[in-house]
Amino acid sequence: MNWLAHVLLSEPNVEFQLGNLLADVVRGPQREAMSAEFVRGAACHKAIDAFTDAHAVVKRSRGHVGSEYRRFSGVLVDVFYDYYLARDWGRYSSVTLEAYTSAFYASVQAQPIQLPPDARTMLDRIVRHDLLGSYARVEGVERALRRLSTYLDSRWRKQFELDRSVRDLIAHDAAFAADFREFFPALQTHVAELEI
Repeated sequence: MNWLAHVLLSEPNVEFQLGNLLADVVRGPQREAMSAEFVRGAACHKAIDAFTDAHAVVKRSRGHVGSEYRRFSGVLVDVFYDYYLARDWGRYSSVTLEAYTSAFYASVQAQPIQLPPDARTMLDRIVRHDLLGSYARVEGVERALRRLSTYLDSRWRKQFELDRSVRDLIAHDAAFAADFREFFPALQTHVAELEI
């Protein structure tokens, strides 16, 4: 799952939410220096990712990704699933997406937490550009994948253009949507039963 799902599936305190959101950025000794709630949130993130990666429905969704992007199908499905979560938000929350993300951003700004520089930069970008809310639109998904491609391009000195995989999202919209509706309640149940 991607950013929006990680925040939604968090306990309702900002440090846990940030641990769940930023676990891929704050690692090792940096994570160990964070609060216990942040570390618990990061453990939740890891449990969500492990459950997601092993789930048969997610594997089925990965099969809808074209061969050109199959290597990154897990990452793409994570981002695509945030699109379906945002698009069908009312199924999963009684609060509107805009109200939810605004409240999260306000709590992040009201309780400034010391973060490593990379994590702070990422969080500031998420808040400033409403990246969580942007998943409700295909254009937001494209932008997210373009940012990921830029990161991969610079790291591996090769062009990836993952944003072009949005064609698969559009072409298989009904299948992805059905997979997400089947998978997400199972993930919610799994997270509710976690003891971290």
